[in-house]
Amino acid sequence: MKVALIGATGFVGSHILNELISRGHHVVALVRNPAKFSPESDLVEVKKADVLNSEEVAAAVEGTDAVISAYNSGWTNPNIYAEYLAGSKSIQEGVKKSGVKRILILGGAGSLEIAPGQQLIDTANFPAEYKPGANAAREYLNILKEEKDLDWTFLSPAIEMHQGTSGIKKGVYRTGLDNPVFDENGRSIISAEDLAVAIVDEIEQSNFIKKRFTAAY
Repeated sequence: MKVALIGATGFVGSHILNELISRGHHVVALVRNPAKFSPESDLVEVKKADVLNSEEVAAAVEGTDAVISAYNSGWTNPNIYAEYLAGSKSIQEGVKKSGVKRILILGGAGSLEIAPGQQLIDTANFPAEYKPGANAAREYLNILKEEKDLDWTFLSPAIEMHQGTSGIKKGVYRTGLDNPVFDENGRSIISAEDLAVAIVDEIEQSNFIKKRFTAAY
């Protein structure tokens, strides 16, 4: 497949890039500054695009089979809420303009329901520093649910994806929809490497069209 990847230099995006390459997919990596990104694989084509410019996004992804967005405006960015929503909407608009139908968006775990009517972001122990970004991802998921033209998928990672197991690749995981997936120790956790496996599996298999899903051990 020919897959456009937004956020290829990011924490999860770099693992998605490696996973795509390892499976022989051709990758079109959208970056703001191509001079700062020099992938070593011949399977990677670098294109300049600003995610806040839907026309640039459309031109960059045109002709691909699918788009993966691992866009994140930065957890320490004081404007993460507004910029994440603006960037995500622009990416969605750009993909629609390009004629590409398939898009997978990597979102957050904050909107997962840990109890009937209660989402993780609304619990007392949810880290305050992650709330603006998590709230933006939650709002964008609601926007995406109204999208009729694109074959979209929204992936919420495990709750502890950022906290541990980095460097581990098991190649196995379990999936859920709106509720977190917990292991035998009551933890919802996955490595960035295995989250990338789940993402590329979904691009290849299309099990969750027009749905949100989550993946964890």
